[in-house]
Amino acid sequence: MKKGNPIALLPIGVFLVLYLGLGILFEYGLKIPMGFYNIPIVVAFLAALLVACVQNRSLSFDDKLVLMGKGVGDKNIIIMILIFMTAGIFVGVVGRSSAESVAYCLLSLIPARYAVAVLFVVACFVSLAMGTSVGTITLITPIALAVAGASDFSVPLCVASVMGGAMFGDNLSFISDTTIAACNGQGCRMKDKFRANFAIVFPAALVSLVIILVISMGQASTPIQQDYSLIQIIPYLLVLVGGIIGVNVFLVLLIGIVSGSIIMLATGATAATDLLANMGSGAANMFETTMVAILVSAICALIREYGGFDALLSGIKKVFKGRKGGQLGMGLLVGAMDIATANNTVAIVMANPIAREMARDYGISPRKTASLLDTFACVFQGIIPYGAQMLVALSAAHELGYELSAFQVIPNLFYPFLLLVSSLLFIFVFPERKADRA
Repeated sequence: MKKGNPIALLPIGVFLVLYLGLGILFEYGLKIPMGFYNIPIVVAFLAALLVACVQNRSLSFDDKLVLMGKGVGDKNIIIMILIFMTAGIFVGVVGRSSAESVAYCLLSLIPARYAVAVLFVVACFVSLAMGTSVGTITLITPIALAVAGASDFSVPLCVASVMGGAMFGDNLSFISDTTIAACNGQGCRMKDKFRANFAIVFPAALVSLVIILVISMGQASTPIQQDYSLIQIIPYLLVLVGGIIGVNVFLVLLIGIVSGSIIMLATGATAATDLLANMGSGAANMFETTMVAILVSAICALIREYGGFDALLSGIKKVFKGRKGGQLGMGLLVGAMDIATANNTVAIVMANPIAREMARDYGISPRKTASLLDTFACVFQGIIPYGAQMLVALSAAHELGYELSAFQVIPNLFYPFLLLVSSLLFIFVFPERKADRA
């Protein structure tokens, strides 16, 4: 590991000051409605990128461009961008009316007071089968928004319930990138990591479900009877079934796009020219989300080269001592990486080498280490306002006509916060037994 340089982390601080600082000033200082929503996140990241480019005088600007290109060209970033684009086209094709049909059908089949809880449970199952939180949020958020619009449920509560369920599966799924990265990095079997993980996440999910039920029952309206088109439900039904049985997210979205296009044209709901225009506008609405992914990957490449992440890794390793402290240090290590990169898979990959050393020093089993890395990465990824999960949810809301801020959603993200509580309990109150450390 190269020598760390804490100054290299300055771009992250610049972004947080601009984005969070201005948001707090606008929302609470100047009392501007939707103050946080008015902060241009792309501009804040551009300012952070400028700071990262000015640092590290030992490299020419051309060399820095090469580093940024390598960062943007990472496989995970490319996959994420392709999901964004495909998801935008899907939402553009099916439009608001299809999501509303699904919502009205859902509300006609189950008591209204259980609708938000059902959204959470469905998101848990879809993400567990698909292994992707972003894909799950893409598929279910339009339905959640339509449920909120058709009832008295809070829009942030509905969106946050989907996000919480999506992070549940992202953390547990055998085909999730985070699970694969954590298990490969620590040399443990996926089923062993699953067992260690399940004991932590299940109580958090159960308590989250109870809280959602209690809150939503207080908000529930009388049953809503609205006409809906059964045929317009088909695209969402196909993608949800595909997600639950574990079909690749790209294939699921492609099925949704093709089936949605056929139905919209066959029923006369959309003309052919309008359908193409809707595809274009759907993809265009993912512009900000895509740009954030690109800018974050470029900034991280420069910070890594300048020694910022090495400073962070070595600092955490020095501060936390003892077995319990080592486990907490691992969690905070991967959490700090996630805050810096806004990508839980990348955060796990970066934290793996140091976590492996800490596990060896403190006598922590590989499965416990993999579980901690994956869990804490999902905790932080599930709540940061500039993560892909949040941005996709907000983009879907904007596409369907809802002005929603990340800071309206965050207080309703019960699952990630309870997952943090559960993780801390399993570190300090219910530690791993000696017999389980092999």
